[in-house]
Amino acid sequence: MGSLFRSEEMALCQLFLQSEAAYACVSELGELGLVQFRDLNPDVNAFQRKFVNEVRRCDEMERKLRYLEKEIKKDGIPMLDTGESPEAPQPREMIDLEATFEKLENELREVNQNAEALKRNFLELTELKHILRKTQVFFDEEGGLNHTTESMTRALITDEVRTAGASMGPVQLGFMEKSIEREDYLPCFVAGVISREKLPAFERMLWRACRGNVFLRQAMIESPLEDPTNGDQVYKSVFIIFFQGDQLKTRVKKICEGFRATLYPCPEAPADRREMAMGVMTRIEDLNTVLGQTQDHRHRVLVAAAKNLKNWFVKVRKIKAIYHTLNLFNLDVTQKCLIAECWVPLLDIETIQLALRRGTERSGSSVPPILNRMQTFENPPTYNRTNKFTKAFQALIDAYGVASYREMNPAPYTIITFPFLFAVMFGDLGHGAIMALFGLWMIRKEKGLAAQKTDNEIWNIFFGGRYIIFLMGVFSMYTGLIYNDIFSKSLNIFGSHWHLSYNKSTVWNNNYLQLSPATSDYEGTPYPFGMDPIWQVASSNKIVFQNAYKMKISIIFGVLHMIFGVIMSWHNHTYFRNRLSLLYEFIPQLLFLVVLFFYLVLLMFIKWNRYAATNEFPMTEACAPSILITFIDMVLFKNSKAPGKDCNIYMFAGQSFFQTIFVLIALACIPVMLLGKPIKIMQARKLANEEVQPITGASDAEVGGMSNGGGSHGGGGEHHDEEEMSEIFIHQGIHTIEYVLGSVSHTASYLRLWALSLAHAQLAEVLWSMVLSLGLNKEGWLGGIFLTVVFAFWAVLTVGILVLMEGLSAFLHTLRLHWVEFQSKFYMGHGYAFQPFSFDTIIENGGAVTETE
Repeated sequence: MGSLFRSEEMALCQLFLQSEAAYACVSELGELGLVQFRDLNPDVNAFQRKFVNEVRRCDEMERKLRYLEKEIKKDGIPMLDTGESPEAPQPREMIDLEATFEKLENELREVNQNAEALKRNFLELTELKHILRKTQVFFDEEGGLNHTTESMTRALITDEVRTAGASMGPVQLGFMEKSIEREDYLPCFVAGVISREKLPAFERMLWRACRGNVFLRQAMIESPLEDPTNGDQVYKSVFIIFFQGDQLKTRVKKICEGFRATLYPCPEAPADRREMAMGVMTRIEDLNTVLGQTQDHRHRVLVAAAKNLKNWFVKVRKIKAIYHTLNLFNLDVTQKCLIAECWVPLLDIETIQLALRRGTERSGSSVPPILNRMQTFENPPTYNRTNKFTKAFQALIDAYGVASYREMNPAPYTIITFPFLFAVMFGDLGHGAIMALFGLWMIRKEKGLAAQKTDNEIWNIFFGGRYIIFLMGVFSMYTGLIYNDIFSKSLNIFGSHWHLSYNKSTVWNNNYLQLSPATSDYEGTPYPFGMDPIWQVASSNKIVFQNAYKMKISIIFGVLHMIFGVIMSWHNHTYFRNRLSLLYEFIPQLLFLVVLFFYLVLLMFIKWNRYAATNEFPMTEACAPSILITFIDMVLFKNSKAPGKDCNIYMFAGQSFFQTIFVLIALACIPVMLLGKPIKIMQARKLANEEVQPITGASDAEVGGMSNGGGSHGGGGEHHDEEEMSEIFIHQGIHTIEYVLGSVSHTASYLRLWALSLAHAQLAEVLWSMVLSLGLNKEGWLGGIFLTVVFAFWAVLTVGILVLMEGLSAFLHTLRLHWVEFQSKFYMGHGYAFQPFSFDTIIENGGAVTETE
């Protein structure tokens, strides 16, 4: 039970392991997760350690498994996850695992290469099929190849003659016209396929590079084609280019090559084209059959691998973690024994020794391991045991700073105070129910949701804090009942204790009605639980009443919370036997807080008890003095005027005397906090120097240590061994000023409880009156449709703004109140977390092994 309020007691141990048994023993300790090893080779390069080759082999196996995982996910094959964690394999089993992974990787790569080659052939044949079909249409439209040849020849030669006409004479022109029938000028063509988005640029380049001396026809391929390299769907087009001459032929082919266009042979004769098309279709059918068989074989390989992939990952990561940990050990001079140093919880030493024995038995070694506890003055790591419920609350504390060793742990108290202060700001029965149901759903489905292991960071934050969300919702439902507020409306559970004397017309027509407890409208007895629902009608003084009520309870909760924080520091000082801090810090701090701010809280209760609207004069509401003015006058040693002519400025007899004494006590506490501890340290050092140094020659550091009341291992105690006296005075002055001024600012900071509560209630009321009430005022079937739409809009705004955004705002303000206003009174947070060697943690982090000091 003590570990719940303080971190576990830790011990530094030295571990001696036989070389043959070291692997099995470390494996057992990894399953246990209670040992944090220290690196005994900090100056040795990672590539020069003893087991670096084994770590590299594990890295290579992980690479192969990641390749298999990528291929399995690509095919959408589900991976079997039983949730069980297999034991770490023995070192001799690494060879079998390596052989299995090597065989699977080679087989899968070979299948992929064959499939890619087949798909490439299939793509080429498919493109050729489309070319033969489309070019047949082109030729048919031109009236056959001969007609096309003649027309193209005429067109191309005419263009060439026109182009050269400016520089040639009539004789040369005539010579060219006579040469039309020569074989060199017979046009030829190329056909191919190009990506559809490149086609416009391809046409422009052909026109400019060939000066318009080409004829291009193109047609789109309707269905997309699969790219064999990455599997993407690509839209392409078929083109055919007519030209004449070898020079243009070379130019056209270079342009096609530059645009990554694929050229295919296309016969001129229709009969040859039909024959080639039939051959292409036959080959496509054969390729489809072979591709199907290849995919089936690949699928069978991946399905077989998917059944064991999770277990293989766990095994490889455990092997890697073991060898990584063994690299932290030292070898003795005989090279037969491994020496390690580790931090272990004191209560778990016997459990750790049993695990070491099991490892020794598994390895078959006859030499038992030795676990020796060492004496050290180092600061141990902080280890707070948690479960799935307390883990989230501990994470909130550790986010501010890990507690110093054996320091008071605020997490158990935060389980109550955190959701309660949140609920004071978020008090609404309806909104709290939404939040509580969401948290309860995550709690009920936590096993299935945890198994999904999503990478969505926002969802992981919500799921990790499911118990916090549930408690915040439940506490908000409670405060919502106290405020009698559900979606800005009230519940009339017990019947109102007010009876309005106004007539019906006044209530309906007057927008500014006030409730006066001095009249007979009030029965004289309070509402049994929470606020009376009649305050929803009092539109004039409702805000005034709730303002005063929520502001005062904010100050009350804040002062009690801070006093509790100061009392927590007393537990720290007594545990670490820090007598100076107990006498010259805790006592004056508590007195300062009690005589000023707790007295302010008492004044509120006295005023509530002694003054009422129906009391006889001068104890009426009109004579009640202002708490704020009374407190200011108390600090300034002055008396203000009474609220009325025959009123008394004091609430009880002797109030002025007690207030003067309280202020003097508070002022006297300041120099005690400022100078008491430094002066006592200076006197202790001087006395120790006079008595010890002439005899033993003790150093200044040793003398300083005699004046310090810190506990074992340093812990949460304050050390001033090597600190100069000037620095001690400066630090103490800073802490004193921070506490004195912080007491005022921290008390005012708790007013955020009032401000956010009021803002949340007003936002809910505005959302109801300006959105949902519009739908409720409509009648008929059109009103039902309109109400459905308005309700959906109101529900979205309620969840999005009032639950999520307002909930996040209240959460952050509550976090600040705990970190700054509460924990600053006692919490040092100078420790470092206990990071044991744990397989569960390593696998949860994806195989990442953290370095431990």
